[in-house]
Amino acid sequence: MNTSFLILLGVLALVVFLAVNIYNRLVELKNRLENAFAQIEVQLKRRYDLIPNLLETVKAYLKHESQTLENVVKARNTALSALEAVAKNPASPSSMDAFMRSEKAFQGAMGSLNIAVEAYPDLKASANMQHFSEELTSTENKISFARQAFNDAVTAYNTYKQTFPPVLLAGMFGHAENARMLEFEDAIQEAPKVTF
Repeated sequence: MNTSFLILLGVLALVVFLAVNIYNRLVELKNRLENAFAQIEVQLKRRYDLIPNLLETVKAYLKHESQTLENVVKARNTALSALEAVAKNPASPSSMDAFMRSEKAFQGAMGSLNIAVEAYPDLKASANMQHFSEELTSTENKISFARQAFNDAVTAYNTYKQTFPPVLLAGMFGHAENARMLEFEDAIQEAPKVTF
């Protein structure tokens, strides 16, 4: 056999081996990203499931605040729909943007509810409200930790895709767009102040 043919064959085998490793690493990192988002999804669904019970508790006190209650329900339903859409492909920047917009609207609606609740000391002191406050605070903390893990997974995925040689092959393997981190308006997401 010709030596140059063996060298060419060896180089070709090395290129194929490298391409397979890059493909497998991209798949692994994307799966980690999707798993990390699944953890956020669990906590957000838990939060969204608490809202109807919370609204039932405050409804009797806030009869004249029906628009506020309707806004919370609408924002919750929109955020839940956006969550389900982004959960199908958390690496999609456009889905993540839509989800973050719906979360911002939800947080605004909850802020309005909190302001309305402040006017009712008896409501704030009730055992049910204190229970919901604790549940929401605990859930917000869990969301914050899950969001941090997701953003770490996004960073690892995007960084790997942008390094050489993966940058040459990522687009060909279906990993063209960078994943979007889950960010909110504030630099540091704080649990909503639910004071009842």
